[in-house]
Amino acid sequence: MSTRPRLDPAVLKLAGILVLGAVAPLLDSTIVSIALHTLGRDLNAPTATVQWVSTAYLLALASVVPVSAWAAERYGARRVWLGSLGLFLVGSVLCGLAWNIGSLVVFRVVQGVGGGMLLPVLQTLVMRAAGGRNLGRLMAVITLPALLGPILGPVLGGLIVGHLSWRSIFYVNLPLGLLALALAHRGVPKDNPRPGHRLDVTGLLLLSPGLAVLVYGLTETGVARAAAVPLGAVLVAAFAAHALRSTRPLVDLRLFRDRAFSTASVLMFLNGLALYGGMFLLPLYYQQERGESVVAAGLLLAPQGLGSLLSRATGPLTDRIGPRPVALGGMLLSALGTFPFALPHPTAALLPVALVVRGLGMSAANLAVNVGAYRHLSPDRLPHASAAVRIVQQLGGSFGTAVLAAVLAHGGFSSAFAWSTAFTILAALVGLRLPIGVASAGAHP
Repeated sequence: MSTRPRLDPAVLKLAGILVLGAVAPLLDSTIVSIALHTLGRDLNAPTATVQWVSTAYLLALASVVPVSAWAAERYGARRVWLGSLGLFLVGSVLCGLAWNIGSLVVFRVVQGVGGGMLLPVLQTLVMRAAGGRNLGRLMAVITLPALLGPILGPVLGGLIVGHLSWRSIFYVNLPLGLLALALAHRGVPKDNPRPGHRLDVTGLLLLSPGLAVLVYGLTETGVARAAAVPLGAVLVAAFAAHALRSTRPLVDLRLFRDRAFSTASVLMFLNGLALYGGMFLLPLYYQQERGESVVAAGLLLAPQGLGSLLSRATGPLTDRIGPRPVALGGMLLSALGTFPFALPHPTAALLPVALVVRGLGMSAANLAVNVGAYRHLSPDRLPHASAAVRIVQQLGGSFGTAVLAAVLAHGGFSSAFAWSTAFTILAALVGLRLPIGVASAGAHP
């Protein structure tokens, strides 16, 4: 029997360098969320104002993701990745030097603009280098920081806030980021930019504000949500109508005509809901329901990170048997690991085990769904696919947090975790539409 080709060491090296640069931006939002109370106290800012430290970052991030596909083609993916990481690090330094809440919010926008394009451009660079081969094993590498960020961020944030100045939550980005920049200058190969590639200005004016307004509405409540969500939805819908008529849209929505990509995108939305909804619920559960401190709550979430690390073994499995069975199994494990938190009085010994199972299932499902999204795409479609995937995940996370926050307010933690479990089971049903089988190396329609 023939064996599958080994992972190309050059591709693995490239993935490692790019992932190193993505760690800090993906940890950043969860680290900062733990520090909001401290920031408000030290900068003499009310809660409503200090919340913009997180909101401004998320809005900037959502606004620039759609531009990543055009920028990667116009200037070259390598150049855009290096520039984005450099801008993120500059923003981190400025945040650490902020003298009041207003300056901190402005500098968070700088950070968000830099961080927003890193992940989609990372995926474009790695997928191009891989040429459609061994995607499961590659996804096990490049999805790791995206999964560990929401899980380990609260742990690291709690330790920093508990023992150091709040400024350290921004300076902690520098060592890894600078090392990644140095390695990338030598280890990321140059690609060919297309100077004549025009920007879809109409699409930009519709999609970027639409996503920002939609994400803002989902993070707010009351009148702000009632006004922002419909406006954002209208702008995004207008972009969709424009993109389907345009020959060179900002994000090519024709990708969704491919069954594998469209199914994977729906699953990415639902996975984003489960991941970021859980990130919102779990620290609150340990602090409010079980009376733990901020630092203890962060440490108690560590078993979920262990589960995510264990899921890396499913990368080669996905290459051998295809994404559908791995995705379905992962979603069912995630539901199984979430359900104990919906019980009225779960035992303390049960919860760490449940978190390991949840982390394993959620991460395995996310890995397999990413393989399902990319494995049939030709190289020229990768920048648009990477942007679309990131947008869908961002909206899923914002929607999930909004829905579960509303359920929590009216029904408590048991109801919120029951809803989260139900969403995960729904994702498993959608996952039945993923194609069966293993793609041949480099295959695409």
